[in-house]
Amino acid sequence: MTIGNVLSRLITGTSWHFAAEISRLAVIVASFMGISYAARKGRHISMSALFDISPKPVKKVLSIINPFITALVLFTVGYFAVLYTYGIYETGRTTAALEFPFWLMVVAIPVGCFIGGIQFLRNMWTNIVHKEVYIAEEKIDYDEQ
Repeated sequence: MTIGNVLSRLITGTSWHFAAEISRLAVIVASFMGISYAARKGRHISMSALFDISPKPVKKVLSIINPFITALVLFTVGYFAVLYTYGIYETGRTTAALEFPFWLMVVAIPVGCFIGGIQFLRNMWTNIVHKEVYIAEEKIDYDEQ
């Protein structure tokens, strides 16, 4: 969308009035709905320096505590995102070009945070019930393979 808009502006001298809004929607949805997918696959960003050099018992404890804290943070952000989304809904705000209800653009933020929080709790539970250290529900720690 953005590349098409740039090419249109270069070739014809006119810009697509809706391109920025659709691009913003795509970034919001991809970012926040991708949280749970990344958590499930173990593809999320992690600060693993301490984790990597730790012995297995410490890794096991960290693999239970870290997803729990991450889930709490995501649920907290999700709660405030619900308040924000509801506030936008009450105002009736729409996007400038498409006059699309803006709350429909940002509803992916609380949904993605809550689903991501649930996924991190699942990761925590996987580490509680299994002997191995799991980075994610479907991904065992590199040292375990």
